[in-house]
Amino acid sequence: MTEDAEQLDPEYQHHGGFPRYEAAEPGAGFVRFVTAMRRLQDLAVSADPDEATWDSAAERAEELVKLLDPFQAPEGVAPAGRVPSMPGLGSLLMPPWKMTKFGPDGVEMRGEFSRFYVGGNMAVHGGVLPLLFDWVCGMVVVAAGRPISRTAFLHVDYRKVTPINTELVARGRVDTVEGRKAFVSGDLRDTDDTVLAECNALMVRLLPGQP
Repeated sequence: MTEDAEQLDPEYQHHGGFPRYEAAEPGAGFVRFVTAMRRLQDLAVSADPDEATWDSAAERAEELVKLLDPFQAPEGVAPAGRVPSMPGLGSLLMPPWKMTKFGPDGVEMRGEFSRFYVGGNMAVHGGVLPLLFDWVCGMVVVAAGRPISRTAFLHVDYRKVTPINTELVARGRVDTVEGRKAFVSGDLRDTDDTVLAECNALMVRLLPGQP
């Protein structure tokens, strides 16, 4: 949270009981775990072993569930999504991208999509891009010093097919502000600066008590 956000909204800490998200430092074991899980996600959608191997893999996955199940923690306590040094902030929901710019004039993320994100014909699934853009727009709001906001709408224009295993750049910025409303735009490009997709979003500051 920034001082600007607190000044704009004295009730910043009381919007539906949002937990305070502070950076987590879970250690090397968590980094190894998330890295392995990301690779496992890729293999889960690309491997084609024999039945015995699937049975063995299922048993190991079930054992892992048993190991971790007793340690479930509330939102804002579990480290996933709170590790800035890790791709995707350490959350398996988010693509494994890293923040390369974060400031009042906008944000920039860089990364690539792996096999897990394929929708067909070895291209990124169209539904993944709104997820990426929603993340970008949320970070734009935070970087601009705006209070906690929700996405009111997110419009995505698909300009070209987005490839997997290719370095890409996503950028976003606040265009205009009208009271509680922040109008945000962004784009996704390859390293040749070709626009692959664009977005326009409305991020609305929450009122006290809104979840």
